[in-house]
Amino acid sequence: MFDLFKRTTHAVKKSRQAWFGKIAGLFTKSTIDDQTWGQLEELLVSADVGVATTGKLLQTVKATARDKRLGDAGQVYQALKESMVAMLKAPGPAEPKAPPSLPDARRLIMVVGVNGSGKTTSIAKLARSFVSQGNHTVLVAADTFRAAAIDQLKHWGVQAGAEVVTGQPGSDPGAVVFDAIQAAEARHAGIVIVDTAGRLHTKYNLMEELKKIHRIASRWKGAVSQEVLLVVDATTGQNGVVQARSFSEAVGVTGIFLSKLDGTARGGIVLTIADQLKIPIRYIGTGEHMDDIAPFDAATFVEAIFAASDDKDQG
Repeated sequence: MFDLFKRTTHAVKKSRQAWFGKIAGLFTKSTIDDQTWGQLEELLVSADVGVATTGKLLQTVKATARDKRLGDAGQVYQALKESMVAMLKAPGPAEPKAPPSLPDARRLIMVVGVNGSGKTTSIAKLARSFVSQGNHTVLVAADTFRAAAIDQLKHWGVQAGAEVVTGQPGSDPGAVVFDAIQAAEARHAGIVIVDTAGRLHTKYNLMEELKKIHRIASRWKGAVSQEVLLVVDATTGQNGVVQARSFSEAVGVTGIFLSKLDGTARGGIVLTIADQLKIPIRYIGTGEHMDDIAPFDAATFVEAIFAASDDKDQG
């Protein structure tokens, strides 16, 4: 049985042990003084929350403590967690739930990201999740620049139980997307996930090619939702924010899949992304296996990152 809190707790274990467990330890004393505030700021920045986001978060917590006259450390700790949850609830449309049984209610997801971000693996996890829910899912190999990328998506498609539409290596990726949309229409697929080439956000021509694919995908009138999901490697830290901003400017990112969250001790990047970019985090990677994926929930994340469920966390 799927346990969101358990999976999220596992994903943020390193971050909890390295930084957020120490933050929780600051509130074991009876009152909060200037030294505590200074230590809290230092720990948040070290956890990759970022200087600007840390400043905004502390300003909010201090204002709450002052306005509500919170003198007890436990009350201030609760105010911190509530402020973090509010910050993580970035404004954005609710995630669509397209009924797979209706031919006129389809969902198209274009997945973008830089090389090495875990994009193709994240697509496989998404596909597995959708298929397990009964959705007829089609994967589109629009990364035609690398033959290995096409073969990799085919492999993952078999593992996930999803259909894969491909073109010839070196062919026009936009044409592959167009053909895939036609195939999805004919086969009444409920979910279409487009794998684009891993692009460095600093490469102008490659970003222009991405815009072209996005325009073609946007022509699918049969889709009730058309999303652009950016895969960000959590281990890249603040550079992930730069990537997200560039991709969002190019193709209008509607959500983020934060991959490899279990592999970093600096999970505070989640707060920076939500605060600085106002792009909803939709999914998190919780491990290396295909089923290691969880929908992102702000309240669950905050509780998990401070959870004392592992005795080692207290050391």
